[in-house]
Amino acid sequence: MNNTLPHSHHTSLEFGASSLSDSLQSAALSGLENSSKTLPSALFYDAVGARLFEEICKLPEYYPTRTETAILRQYAPALASRIGADAVLIDYGSGSGEKAQFLLDQLPTLTAYVPLDVSREQLMQLAAERSAQHPLLQVLPICADYTEPFDFPYLPYQARYIAFFPGSTVGNFHPPDAADFLAQIRQTVMPDGKLILGVDRRKNPDILHAAYNDRLGLTAAFNLNILRHLNREMNATFNISHFRHLAFFNEEISRIEMHLESLVTHQVMINDQLIHFDAGETIRTEYSYKYNEESLNTLLEASGFQIDQLFTDRREWFWIALLNPIPD
Repeated sequence: MNNTLPHSHHTSLEFGASSLSDSLQSAALSGLENSSKTLPSALFYDAVGARLFEEICKLPEYYPTRTETAILRQYAPALASRIGADAVLIDYGSGSGEKAQFLLDQLPTLTAYVPLDVSREQLMQLAAERSAQHPLLQVLPICADYTEPFDFPYLPYQARYIAFFPGSTVGNFHPPDAADFLAQIRQTVMPDGKLILGVDRRKNPDILHAAYNDRLGLTAAFNLNILRHLNREMNATFNISHFRHLAFFNEEISRIEMHLESLVTHQVMINDQLIHFDAGETIRTEYSYKYNEESLNTLLEASGFQIDQLFTDRREWFWIALLNPIPD
């Protein structure tokens, strides 16, 4: 049985997380050389960025994490009943594993837990913790960037594969790319598997604006830290004081956009390449699409999934979507 994602190159726990991959460096440089400058959002998550994001998730303005957590806490038993026995849970972007824990607690007959993350240190800690908590459970960690092809370890042939992709991270993909990524997950879980997907719902733009422009300035610090990361890893010469955080909701295409705006006309060296910035020019560092039912169904149809059940919070700000593969 082949559990390899399409177009795969192998990554494992030996994957080096201490420096930027050649592909990420190339993407950063090519993005800065474009007329509309961009940087890969993967650059956010050095050690400082990861800590800042943990603090952002605790902010009163930043609703997604606590809202999704509340939905999981309430509906984990219902999700577990639909998953059933003898399943493998594949946790995309596992992080600290807190969200998956709600499911693990309700799935005593789970065959294996497969946390998947780029942070080797955090991944190994999570694997050790879950092995101690669930001695009979196979814990099979994979250190990889799930946005790039990777190989799975051996997975039990008889088990059903359940993909878990929380955190509204699907919104960080342009919709056609999101559909392609979810289609790869569909190939992994196969016709009898499922996908549990976190989806941030479209809502009042004022709520969205506040979530990405917090009063303490942690999101601004998180955004600006990407430049420090480039200074350290790619010999860049960014002067942080020459940029400011800019985030807004683009209503026409239903997405939050995060940018770094140049405050002055200046030049920056990065890996011996000279990059020119005009005053007012921006680097787009991230976007986050917000979905309603129509746009969600369009995305799922393109990716080969259909809705089994939608779970939401009392304010209807977020969904946990339980999805089934559309039969071939």
